[in-house]
Amino acid sequence: MTDLKELEARMLAPSQALIQDISRIKGDIMLLGIGGKMGPSMGKLAVQACKLAGVQKRIIGVSRFSDKTAEKMLQENGVETIACDLLDEAQLSKLPLVKNIIYLAGNKFGTTGNEGFTWAMNTYLPGRVAAHFSASNIVAFSSGNVLPFVGVNSGGACEETAPEPVGEYAQSCLGRERVFEYFSKKNQTPMLIYRLNYAVDFRYGVVHEIAKSVLEGRTIDLSTENVNVIWQGDANEIAIRSLLYCQHPAKILNVTGPEILSVRWIAEQFGMLFQKTPVFTNQSSGTALLNNASACHRLFGYPRVGIREIITATADWITQGGESFGKATHFQERGGKF
Repeated sequence: MTDLKELEARMLAPSQALIQDISRIKGDIMLLGIGGKMGPSMGKLAVQACKLAGVQKRIIGVSRFSDKTAEKMLQENGVETIACDLLDEAQLSKLPLVKNIIYLAGNKFGTTGNEGFTWAMNTYLPGRVAAHFSASNIVAFSSGNVLPFVGVNSGGACEETAPEPVGEYAQSCLGRERVFEYFSKKNQTPMLIYRLNYAVDFRYGVVHEIAKSVLEGRTIDLSTENVNVIWQGDANEIAIRSLLYCQHPAKILNVTGPEILSVRWIAEQFGMLFQKTPVFTNQSSGTALLNNASACHRLFGYPRVGIREIITATADWITQGGESFGKATHFQERGGKF
């Protein structure tokens, strides 16, 4: 067992590669939609990296900040904050024109029944952001959901695989990519489309969900028996470092871990740690949303935190009462309904 604060500090500390690259990134960095699952830790990571590199750089987080506690926490950790409803044109137009943008804004859960808002956030807003920040480098978050289900023995879909989004959320994500691609060509804006699946952390994600299911004796659906995951700290580092690889037309990059993992195997690892027998239902369909991220690994190397360390750290976090975000990823969803 490891003390939770010590565990978090160790696994979320900036790497030497990030410290070196933050010095090469010219200008300040603004994170649009910093209030989500990844944004706060990404902002704090960028601040830490700047301090360790000895460089002066503004790290700015933009969100509606309906939760003032979250805004205060970011400020206490050196992140400047701007409260802004990005869908409000007047508010968006007042954002300072910084050199580097990481676009994290979007909507996934609650899409069903609220499709209009999802399309506004995921497809309309990117155009307004791209127009406002036409002279910036933009790393725009997307999702592996835009790609087709592929065979579990395929090695995963690569950047050249033609998109086949299932459901309105995934379709709107492809719309986001296409809109950013249009403005990258139109305005010669350097961009990188950051296709992520799935980031995991102590507090949320596929691995956390499987762990909780094993510990609580809940049934684990094996219809989608294989997944890709990447430690959130590694995903955050890659997002920041990707500012050095923006180009026009926009570059597309799959971001995930190197393995195609078995859900059954992950559950069995937690079963041994918790001394519980996992309960399974259904058989594998033989396909899943799987990304081949070899191009990412060629640029940035393999993630620092491997799956066995993720499993052990997650088990420690849960058994010691660490907080949970309580938001399911619905990674088993095959009909695109979120």
